[in-house]
Formats: sequence, C-alpha cells, structure tokens
Amino acid sequence: MPEQTAPLSAEAQKAAAKAEFAHKSKIGGQALIEGVMMKGAFRGAMACRLPNGEIDLETWDLPASFETDPKTGKQRVVRKWYNRIPLVRGCVNFVMSMIDGYRCMMKAAEKQYDEEVDDFCAWKKHEKIDKLPEDEAYEKFGAWLTAEREKIDKEKAKEDKKYQPLGAPDAETIQKRWDYLKKASENYEYEEPSKLEQWLDDKLGDKIFGIIMVIAMVLGVAAAFALFLYLPRLIVSFIKPLTDSRIVKSCAEGLVKIILFVAYMWVTGLTKSIRRTYEYHGAEHKTIACFEAALPLTVENVKKQVRFHPRCGTSFIFLVLLISIFFGCFNPYTVVWQRVLFGLALLPLIMGVSYELIRLAGRYDNVFTRILSAPGLWIQRITTKEPDASQIECAIAAMTPCIPENLEDDIW
Repeated sequence: MPEQTAPLSAEAQKAAAKAEFAHKSKIGGQALIEGVMMKGAFRGAMACRLPNGEIDLETWDLPASFETDPKTGKQRVVRKWYNRIPLVRGCVNFVMSMIDGYRCMMKAAEKQYDEEVDDFCAWKKHEKIDKLPEDEAYEKFGAWLTAEREKIDKEKAKEDKKYQPLGAPDAETIQKRWDYLKKASENYEYEEPSKLEQWLDDKLGDKIFGIIMVIAMVLGVAAAFALFLYLPRLIVSFIKPLTDSRIVKSCAEGLVKIILFVAYMWVTGLTKSIRRTYEYHGAEHKTIACFEAALPLTVENVKKQVRFHPRCGTSFIFLVLLISIFFGCFNPYTVVWQRVLFGLALLPLIMGVSYELIRLAGRYDNVFTRILSAPGLWIQRITTKEPDASQIECAIAAMTPCIPENLEDDIW
C-alpha cells in the first residue's frame, strides 16, 4: 500500500507554484489618463475607465516572426535586428516606446471626453438642475433630450441625405438616457469653454483635439530640452569654482539635473490629474509583480504586491541622468550651447548603456542589481501611488490579453 503524504499547506503550495512558474516577465506598461497600457511578446492592450464607470479595452497584435530552434526543435521568436545589438536596442526601443506611449495617451485622453455627457453637464449647470426636485428635473430633461435630437437630426440631414433621423425619444429612451447621463456625469470634469475654445471648436471641429495634443507634445519636448539639458549647464556656468574641472562641472550639472527631475515629478504629483496617473502607474507595477509571482490576477492578490519595479521607465530615466554624469566628464567644451550639443550627441549612447543596465536589473536579483535599482526604486515612491480597486481592475484588464499561451515566450 503506497505511503500516504500529508497535503501541502497553503504557504507550501504558493512556494511550489512560485518555484515552478514564476519568472521575470518581459511584459511592460505605461500609466495613461484614467487607464493602463500593456505590451507583451505578441499583443498590446490598453484599458481605460470611461466617464460612465465602464472599462474600455483595446487590443492589437504585435508583429512577430518565428524560427525553429536547432537545439530543441521548438519554435522561437525571431528578434528584430536592433534587439540583437547591445546599446543600439536601448535607443531604438526608447523611441518606439515613446511613440506607442504618446499614441495611447492621446487615445486615452479622447476617451475621457464624451460630447453627450459634456452637453448634459453644461445644460445641468445652466438650468441649475441639481437644485430642482427630481420630477421637475426629469421633465426638463425630457424636453432637453428631444431638442438635442432635433438639432442632431438637422445637422446630420444636411451632411447625408440618406441619414435616418433619430426622432423624438419615447418614455423608455428618456428614462435610460437620464439614468446613464446622471451616472456618467458624477465624476466627469466639466469646464465651461472659453470664448477662444468655443471659436476654435466652431472653426476646427473634431480636428481641434489632435492639433492641441501635437502642440502639447512639441511644447513638452521643448520644455524638457530646456529644463534638463540647457538649464543645468547654464546654472553651473555661473558658479565659477565649479567650472575649472571637467569632472566637477559634470558632477554639478548632473546633480542639478537630478534635483530638477525629482522636483518636477514631486510638484506635478501634487495635482489631482497627475496623482491619479501615478496611482494607475502603481496599479501597472503591482499587476506585473502579481503575474511574476505566479498568482492569479485578482484585485486582492494585486493589492498585496509592492508598487516598485526595477524595469520601470522612471528608473530608466534616472539611470540616464546618472550615466550622463560619467559621460559628461569627457565633454571638452566650456561654452554652454556647445556643451548642450555635445551632450545631445551622446544621448543615444547614454540611453543604450542605461537600457543594458535596466535589462540586467530586470533579469537578475543579486547585490549588484539591487544597488543598481535602488535609486530608481526610491524615485518610484514619488511617481507611483497606491491604487484603488477600480484602477487595479483596469491594469488587470490590460495585462490579461498580453499574457502569451506559452510562458517561455515571455522570458525577459
């Protein structure tokens, strides 16, 4: 008769599962406006919390090709040429991540604007609906909805002769729209448009949002250039004792960069909108950590995880700032604008080195990688905040489609 063995305890089962399945995942993400974007080996996804409280999920396939491993006979992913070249892959991946992140950020921002909810909030404010009895407010809403539909029908009919009019809403439709718009407007941030905004909207229509985002991106890049490349060198140039030695000058410029970076992150985090983005950032990290710990992706399991992760983009930027101090020691110029151009020319190399170090921190856990990750993990105390359950749900929704069927395809 076979020997009976005692069942494993919950802790032992968890340890066994972790030993067998846990791994360093290559899935990475980004916090968005009221949402999270994730990218895995074969698929990307973004999940955003809409004004009405629902989660909107978008997924897309990532291009990939396969080859047969001559040693094992199994299919494996063929890496892009730039992903096989150290230093080069860091700069290329950073630029691609910036492009993907910007695209998803634009989409996420668009999802937070609901024209119907916006019009409803404007009407509520103008008519002071919140101060009226429920039945009177509902009656006014029915008249408003009817007028809005008539306006839409007239506008659409001019654009398309085959357009089928919506017509006057029946009692059931009025009740459904009333319930929906009341709920959707609870957390909707409505602002009265200025005369300039109204004029731009009348002239440019739906194009205005894209134009504003492009302008914001250009101004953001220009501001980052001025703040982190030009200003530190300008400040140090006025401190004469620091200009005699290239090493001292580089260290001083690097220290000013770090101070400006930390201050910028901290100050922006004081605003409500950025703080919420930092909370989604924490949800992204916790969800990835939960997956790497081989635990089911539930809100309860994700909540227990640490919100700091060595592969974070914040850690990467901080590493870039630290590595730039070393390379700055070789800057032969003394004039500010010449030092800026030289630093700009070295930026791809600096990003390449920083990326290789982040890869090490993401793959291994030892004394060296812990020391390497420590500054970035400290900065993440500013750029990540503890998320709530609804934010974790978004991160789980974005993460789930990115997990490949074969976990061997997800090894970092």
